Amino acid sequence: MACLQETGSCDREEVTLVRCTSRASLIGRGAGSVDGMDNRSEVREFLSSRRAKLTPEDVGLPDVGQRRVPGLRRGEVAALAGVSIEYYSKLERGALGGVSASVLDAIARALRLDDAERSHLFNLAQAADGTSEMLRPRRRSRAWTPRPSLTWVLDCITGGPALVRNGRMDLLATNPLGLVMHASLYERASGRVPNFARYTFLDDDSRRFYPDWDTAADTAVAILRTEAGRDPHDRLMHDLVGELATRSEEFRRRWSSHDVRLHGAGTKTFHHTAVGELELAYESVDMVSDPGLTLTIYAAEPASRTAQALALLGSLAASTTVAEPEVDAGKPPSSVR
Repeated sequence: MACLQETGSCDREEVTLVRCTSRASLIGRGAGSVDGMDNRSEVREFLSSRRAKLTPEDVGLPDVGQRRVPGLRRGEVAALAGVSIEYYSKLERGALGGVSASVLDAIARALRLDDAERSHLFNLAQAADGTSEMLRPRRRSRAWTPRPSLTWVLDCITGGPALVRNGRMDLLATNPLGLVMHASLYERASGRVPNFARYTFLDDDSRRFYPDWDTAADTAVAILRTEAGRDPHDRLMHDLVGELATRSEEFRRRWSSHDVRLHGAGTKTFHHTAVGELELAYESVDMVSDPGLTLTIYAAEPASRTAQALALLGSLAASTTVAEPEVDAGKPPSSVR
């Protein structure tokens, strides 16, 4: 099993990567900072972007008059939600503080929000009135060390890769098969915490690892956007978004779409340098004992070509040591190339 231990102050993060063999360590810290996200701007852009995706036909309204911009008019959303146009216009300008749950539900129904979008709207409302900080589970410290029982559980999963990540998409722990599957991610982290979003947008190797790169990129941004709404005070998230937005036009374009998602189950395709293409089903669950962390387990369809390739990868995991970069603990790691 590979695991990450996080320590540090609010403005930086030190991370130690520890193999079960205790052979090497990796210490890193976050990249530059950006100002915290403006809640009113987030609310305005999210609601207007959802409104722009709907047509009168979608919601059973007549299409009357010429529309200057695509989507429903504010007045149409207000009518569907059962509120005045003045009140809805105020909400769409970002004034969600103190709005009742019943009004938020009405707006979610009017805009045909899915479960992820509805949750995001409520998270934005909690941030607007200051309750998100109170509702967020309190951490005893910034350090996270896998419990021995979690180590045992991960190591017992031998039929498929398993991993633990946080909402910023840092790869925190894996079973041996997950470590070999994500070998490139570890090797190319350039002395930093392995991070799926950073790898996807700042490393060309990700286009080999994800054959359907566009879907992987869309998913990564939607997960980050969802987490940013859930925990708007996460400084490390602000730093990550600022870094990606500065260095990747592909990220900036997707971030501006304000799409969110609940990443629970589905299928993904990967291309591994040793065994070729892997089409894997996955199930993700929130870790109740570690709020904010997610456990994901991958599996192949029985008797499929992917199952054979995964078995081969498992044999490689049993016989191969994945190289981990040595980093001088007294010096900051180099940035991602």
